[in-house]
Amino acid sequence: MVITTALLTIIGMGGGYLLAENRSGRTEPQPEQNSTISLLPAGEPCLERTQKMGRQFGADGELREVLQVRTAKRTVIWICQDDVGDLFYHANKGGADAPWVENKTALFLQRVSHDGAGTFTATAPTDGTTFTVNSERLVVAHTDGRVEEQDVVPE
Repeated sequence: MVITTALLTIIGMGGGYLLAENRSGRTEPQPEQNSTISLLPAGEPCLERTQKMGRQFGADGELREVLQVRTAKRTVIWICQDDVGDLFYHANKGGADAPWVENKTALFLQRVSHDGAGTFTATAPTDGTTFTVNSERLVVAHTDGRVEEQDVVPE
């Protein structure tokens, strides 16, 4: 019994020592993990006015188009991606050639999320309205519970 207790004590002490060594950083160097950026397939550069807004909101490099759709109500929405994979939402009533007045006819949003299946969501920081867009529709969910849906139409 005494021998068993001594043996278990020695094993426990050895395990504790190894654990302490591991926590103190004296372990073998671990290989660096690759921090790869997951970029979506992007096309043409986004509009110059979108590039300008992107720079104001901290975009890294050139914004390139990931999605562009026109709704039945003639709003055109661009989802653009910067060089590090951040997504931005820019929309204008009437499209690229219509008058642009930010926060009136046009809306630029950052921190757009992507669900991995082609749907993008952005939330307006001023009032919490959520904009969800894909190749089939735009859904605008207001914080008062109203929901607007606009079908996407061919260009």
